[in-house]
Amino acid sequence: MKIGIFGYGNLGRGVEYATRAAADAELVGMFTRRDPSSVKTETGAPVFSADDILKFKDKIDVLVICGGSATDLPEQTPALAEHFSVVDSFDTHAKISEHLARCDGAARRGGNVAVISSGWDPGLFSLLRVYSSAALPEGEGYTFWGRGISQGHSDAIRRIPGVIDARQYTVPVPEALAAVRAGECPSLTTREKHRRECFVVVEDGADRAEIETAIKTMPNYFADYDTTVTFISREELLSEHGGMPHGGSVIRNGRTGEGGNTHTVEFSLRLDSNPEFTGSVLVATARAAYRMSSRGQTGAYTVLDIAPADLSPLSREELLHTML
Repeated sequence: MKIGIFGYGNLGRGVEYATRAAADAELVGMFTRRDPSSVKTETGAPVFSADDILKFKDKIDVLVICGGSATDLPEQTPALAEHFSVVDSFDTHAKISEHLARCDGAARRGGNVAVISSGWDPGLFSLLRVYSSAALPEGEGYTFWGRGISQGHSDAIRRIPGVIDARQYTVPVPEALAAVRAGECPSLTTREKHRRECFVVVEDGADRAEIETAIKTMPNYFADYDTTVTFISREELLSEHGGMPHGGSVIRNGRTGEGGNTHTVEFSLRLDSNPEFTGSVLVATARAAYRMSSRGQTGAYTVLDIAPADLSPLSREELLHTML
């Protein structure tokens, strides 16, 4: 499958590495809104202007869109889905249905497949929530993220006027996580499960109070959480927060029989590089989109609609012998 990458930041680089590691994938190139001559790729892949993307309609099987969920993907994915089969990592949970509907119409008009909201959450963790709740219908499910850097939330902060750069950590509330792992089924609000820590670099003369308020009141990102904002220098950000770790757990506590037997299911991730792991999931999802398109499917889908075998480079027989 021939892959194109639209947007070349941290996530785009993650997709670049993952495409190189996939024996069944070939990278056509990167498409950027910056001057292509100013962009140097990690693998030597060619770089093209985003304005030239439609010239590649017959050269790309799946376009992986690596923009931010706050402002890029709501516009980019439906616009590009009319011309390409696409994959994105849209992660604003409250707006996924709306985004899916817009992409579905565009993809059907173009006869393409669009898989949205892929990655590890939404994405892999979405599947794990379904699997655990299907196996234990009597019970309660919980998802904890972090401690780690959220790319989408960090990007949302960087879109605020006056902000130069930012890192946002999602941090589980220790008492809530401990109670759930102990087998309890507490009723927890959003604020009781996680807090958010923001480290922000701003322009000289920027109104810090105004920026802090904009962060803490941002709907879908920070308004429902206890959020701290710390202003630091560019040098401090790079030295103290230069990595991109993340992770989390999906936990379900359930009951079977007459209620006397209890069970805990937990799936967890510990990631050195959030964008590199997310990029790897996006390439697996691109494989599924390519196969779905090859079978004549059109429209927009999520990972919940994809057969697990379509994500793997292994044949059905290989999967049966090695994975089942």
